Amino acid sequence: MKKTTVKKKNRVVQCLPFYLMALPGMLYLIANNFMPLYGMLLAFKKLDVRKGIFGSDWVGFDNFKFLFSSNTAFTIIRNTICYNLVFIIVGTIIAVALAVLLNEIRSKRFAKFYQSMLLIPYLISWVLASYLSYAFLAQDVGLINSVLNALGKPDIAWYSTQKYWPLILFMVYIWKNIGYMFIIYYSSIVSISGDYFEAATIDGATKWQQIRSITLPLIKSTVVTMTILNLGRIANSDFGLFYQIPRNSGSLYGVTQTIDVYVYNALMNNNDFAMSAAAAVFQSVVGFIFIMVANAVVRRYSKQDALF
Repeated sequence: MKKTTVKKKNRVVQCLPFYLMALPGMLYLIANNFMPLYGMLLAFKKLDVRKGIFGSDWVGFDNFKFLFSSNTAFTIIRNTICYNLVFIIVGTIIAVALAVLLNEIRSKRFAKFYQSMLLIPYLISWVLASYLSYAFLAQDVGLINSVLNALGKPDIAWYSTQKYWPLILFMVYIWKNIGYMFIIYYSSIVSISGDYFEAATIDGATKWQQIRSITLPLIKSTVVTMTILNLGRIANSDFGLFYQIPRNSGSLYGVTQTIDVYVYNALMNNNDFAMSAAAAVFQSVVGFIFIMVANAVVRRYSKQDALF
């Protein structure tokens, strides 16, 4: 018994530095992810600041009605889910392609330069990104309309014409986020042992054959994991993208308004925090369902790639 106790104490002492290293992350996780969970009660109550969350009257699912009672409910839910599906599918393809191409660059100097150029937009705030997009799209002084005028073409009222915005939002999203997405896949490719590629080269495999038979299969788990995690946020949208870039233009709501933007505008108008909490709960439930379904599908066809 004494020997076992001593061994356990020694093991704790040996692992203590690792526990201390993990402590800041654990504290952040508790403060940011677990402590706010009690706030979910707010989604089912009529908030009275004097009574607090626990003392406020219970109203059941009444707070959820504002999401579905509006005649634009279908539009905002459709926009949120469809945009996210396009971002996940096309964004993943572009990110993987860039990671594969960058891995083929043998000059480390050029590789680092391209990495930096791709990652810089991700570090820019959406406010700054909105001003940059306005510099291109402004009707009177925008760069695109200036070029159209020089070519003898009429101006385009970008901020009041809906048909252009699905493509604009997609391009801005890719420009800003592709650096972060590609870094994840690039790190997975870099971690692949070079012995595989040397053996393939000796066997006479071309670069495309190496990519198809070695690179892509070995990063499949990373792609699947990232896709499942992204599906967990399919009912959420990047607020900065859909609010700042279109500059909250009412004439564009048909193609730019998502759940987050709709809830924000409603909150600014009626100051009902319970309705905002209800929308967050709805988004979380939808994301949970998508994760469970996606994981079940992956587990059925490739058990080793499933999250659980």
